[in-house]
Amino acid sequence: MTDRGGIFAGDDPFEIVRSWLHEAEQSEPNDPNAIALATSDATGMPDVRMVLLKDVDGQGADGSFVFYTNYESAKGLQLAENAQAAFVMHWKSLRRQIRVRGHVEREEGPQADEYYGSRALQSRLGAWASRQSRPLDSRTSLMADVAKAGLRHGTQPERPPFWGGFRIRPTQIEFWADGAFRLHDRFVWTRNGQSEWEINRLCP
Repeated sequence: MTDRGGIFAGDDPFEIVRSWLHEAEQSEPNDPNAIALATSDATGMPDVRMVLLKDVDGQGADGSFVFYTNYESAKGLQLAENAQAAFVMHWKSLRRQIRVRGHVEREEGPQADEYYGSRALQSRLGAWASRQSRPLDSRTSLMADVAKAGLRHGTQPERPPFWGGFRIRPTQIEFWADGAFRLHDRFVWTRNGQSEWEINRLCP
């Protein structure tokens, strides 16, 4: 687009995402990488929750977004039934947001192992102990299960087979910035099975 400049300039949407995220890291008080992740179950009923985006990988047609979770959690089971997702990343300090829609695949290789190994020990043990999204008697019983996991797996636990990453390969990325009088700036990048992105300015 001829009028796409400033914070919207660039030929690669993933570079723009990384640039905005870097700015947010300087201004957001907590979790600048938080995203509201939307999935749906086999019946089409939607669900949404906050998770942390851990990687913005690659560029162009090969770019993707990665987050981690228990594969047996509600979102994990929903993604197994319907491997499509959407998320929005919103920063109040910048008055900007990014919306993404795309197809999802598991990330279970060395990248997942490396991220799991980078977490605090209690978090790694918690991944083994928590039956995520299922009923829990009490926090006391959860902490007891974490302690048991520590005895069983030691101080260097391997990544659980039921825990790992999901990689979102986007078909659409929208960049939004607040404008005076609600005349916001919106640019959407769309890719329909092609390597090239189509870019359009949207009405606010």
